[in-house]
Amino acid sequence: MTVITTFKEKRREKQIKYERSVLRELSINALKERVQQYFGSTRIASSLLMNAGIEEACYDVALEAYLLGAKFSKFGYYGEDMEKVRMRCYHEEKHLIDTLYNFLLYWGSGHEGAMSEALYYQCEQYVHVWWREGFEKGQMRHKLRLH
Repeated sequence: MTVITTFKEKRREKQIKYERSVLRELSINALKERVQQYFGSTRIASSLLMNAGIEEACYDVALEAYLLGAKFSKFGYYGEDMEKVRMRCYHEEKHLIDTLYNFLLYWGSGHEGAMSEALYYQCEQYVHVWWREGFEKGQMRHKLRLH
């Protein structure tokens, strides 16, 4: 008897293997430093970061943005401009930004007031920086043929 596998299962296995290999290059200290860099300076977010759940949510979004950049890095390797590649995954990146922003607003319990627009821009920059780092690491892996 043979085991029958579908194309979706094989693709998912390959994707998980690639994500694990990309995530090996990322350190927890880098995640912590970047969260403090982007959200530690604001009054609202610094009070929120005392809660470990909020910090973990920032880590989750960072990892997803990093993996999204790494996934789309193959287009950059084949000569496409970074901004064009970023437009390919615009909806996914926007979803990550909105998720983080809404999460911070929800747990901020109304303390943000006029700062909400600034908080949105911080979330946008945070996701973009992680996307770019994943993109660059993924491109490097393609150049070294480690994909």
